[in-house]
Amino acid sequence: MSDRVFGGIGLALAVFFIWQATQIQLSFISDPVGPRTFPIIVGVVLGLASLVILIRPDAAPDWPRATRLLEIAVAAAVMVAYALLLPELGFVIATALAATYLTWRLGTVPLWSFVVGIAISLGIYAVFALALGLSLARGPLGF
Repeated sequence: MSDRVFGGIGLALAVFFIWQATQIQLSFISDPVGPRTFPIIVGVVLGLASLVILIRPDAAPDWPRATRLLEIAVAAAVMVAYALLLPELGFVIATALAATYLTWRLGTVPLWSFVVGIAISLGIYAVFALALGLSLARGPLGF
């Protein structure tokens, strides 16, 4: 039964997502694909996956324990905090903090997580800001 509820929620979310994608305003200067295409594709894939779960649910689903669900909720909260802190701390610092926490929760040693978080942050910054010339959120240190 829980799979059917999960599938129904996913299907409702897919319909809402596709509807919201159709509400995106098109500018007079746009490419042939347009800004609506990718969100609609994501919504269709979510809808198809949800239909499969609705039609063929698992007979005995194995849901994670409450502690695992709490870990998932905290990881989601870290991503929300990342989005909120990005304008304040800047890309490099906010990404380093988020990547450090998430790699630590994936099972690495805390010191190694810190090193990996900084490497991820600086690597992404190098590719997008330095190599591609895109602007990323600037923090108190100016980068």
